[in-house]
Amino acid sequence: MSAVEQAFSASYAAARQQFLEAAASAGMALQSQSHPLTGVEGEALAMDVARDGPADADQLLILSSACHGIEGYCGSGVQVYALRDAEWLDKARSAGVAVLYVHALNPHGFSYGRRVTQENVDLNRNFVDFSQPLPGNPAYDQLHDVIVPAQWPPTAQVQQAMQDFIDAHGLKAWQAAVAQGQYRHPQGVFFGGQAPTWSNQTLRQVLRQHGQAARQIAWIDVHTGLGPNGYGERIFTGPPGDAVMLARARRWWDGAGATPVTSIDDGSSSSPPLTGLLWNSVAQECPQAAFTGMALEYGVLPVHATLDALRADHWLHQHPEAPADQQAAIHQQMREAFYDESVAWKGQIISQARQALLQTVDGLSREAR
Repeated sequence: MSAVEQAFSASYAAARQQFLEAAASAGMALQSQSHPLTGVEGEALAMDVARDGPADADQLLILSSACHGIEGYCGSGVQVYALRDAEWLDKARSAGVAVLYVHALNPHGFSYGRRVTQENVDLNRNFVDFSQPLPGNPAYDQLHDVIVPAQWPPTAQVQQAMQDFIDAHGLKAWQAAVAQGQYRHPQGVFFGGQAPTWSNQTLRQVLRQHGQAARQIAWIDVHTGLGPNGYGERIFTGPPGDAVMLARARRWWDGAGATPVTSIDDGSSSSPPLTGLLWNSVAQECPQAAFTGMALEYGVLPVHATLDALRADHWLHQHPEAPADQQAAIHQQMREAFYDESVAWKGQIISQARQALLQTVDGLSREAR
């Protein structure tokens, strides 16, 4: 088995063990933020953090996985490979760039094969100011009973209602209505929550501890589920309209046009505009640092198949009495929507992530000069 294949694991428990062993072998300090619940196999859950580099480093790169639990199969593989990659480790260390590996932002979702946290919250919609009126999503309100219907598979009438919306408004409008984020339907998809989740609060603690000395913070958050199979879209994560930050991201990561950096704000991304995104936490917890971030988003299945898997998963969450064979089929549907088991796919993931990591160190080094 190749080094690429060995970096990926078949379960959260195995992925966590690989991560901890790889970080320890690389001589890194480790911290584990214990989750209050246990995993699907009764295993301990945690957000694990490994740091390579001094606590007072001016430049900090964060590499994180499993913001959307089940997407951790991919992100953990990227992290484990990087921890075993001597050339990469030497480059970052020689450049004076500290690297913070945050494994399993959402360990509960990773273990249970769900995209959401134990609160049924999409973590990447949860970073809003809950003291203020929450963002609205009228299109989702209209479609909720179609998106998560009373029975699964959906009836012909439900499917027709979905198709009617797509015919009237287009597929992109359907995707935006579903995925933008919503705060009124706790059992629905892409629910942003009504309070900060455990993962939100724990990540903020990690950022306060590790990020407040840095003058430059870069963040690569690994995702799956959008775009062509195996292609890693580099999606800018930063405030809408921040032309300076976007230009910096493109200088670092666009590879002279070979690896373009897209933006959800100008329509160039496969993702629609979203609310409550993860990057907000850096601006709030580490305001002294210039921030440059991207979501590295790898495609697996076409978007309609991915959304159908999410709809089925949320239906199942509300119907634990479903027959065992239907439960197994939906769990497998979710896994196939967010993780490709093929060697070719894994090779594409590692090569693109490695390129992005190397580009990030170069970018941080240029900013330091």
